[in-house]
Amino acid sequence: MTHIVDSIRLSTPDDAPELFQIWRHAVDATHDFLSEEHLELISQQVRHEYLPIATFHVAVDAQKRSLAFMGMTGNAIDSLFVDPAEHGKGVGRDLVEFAKQSHRMLILDVNEQNPGARAFYERLGFSVVGRSEFDDCGRPYPILHLRYE
Repeated sequence: MTHIVDSIRLSTPDDAPELFQIWRHAVDATHDFLSEEHLELISQQVRHEYLPIATFHVAVDAQKRSLAFMGMTGNAIDSLFVDPAEHGKGVGRDLVEFAKQSHRMLILDVNEQNPGARAFYERLGFSVVGRSEFDDCGRPYPILHLRYE
């Protein structure tokens, strides 16, 4: 496999439109369980309330094109979204390995209805340690809580 991540850098507010496109394409490819109403509501929140104010680790290729991004709060991976064109190429793994360099223990939540994401994290050594019936906004999308130690 060719290593396509050239570097991982911190995001700037100017990255928000490009990161939103990565987020939307990734969600469209992996979150078919979301209702259209919830998808549009979440899209607005991500576009206007999350991406413009948060700082992310952005994986870029040699041409400095953004491939994926990861948000963290302490040792918690809050978000990890990879452009679907880059799925299976090690981009997400590179971001998680980057997080492991700074934290002996990592935690994250993943939608139970996204088995690909669960399998991805389990391949990287994460284990399910809990489950919630609803997401953090009270919507009917069960969440699995994972931990890496």
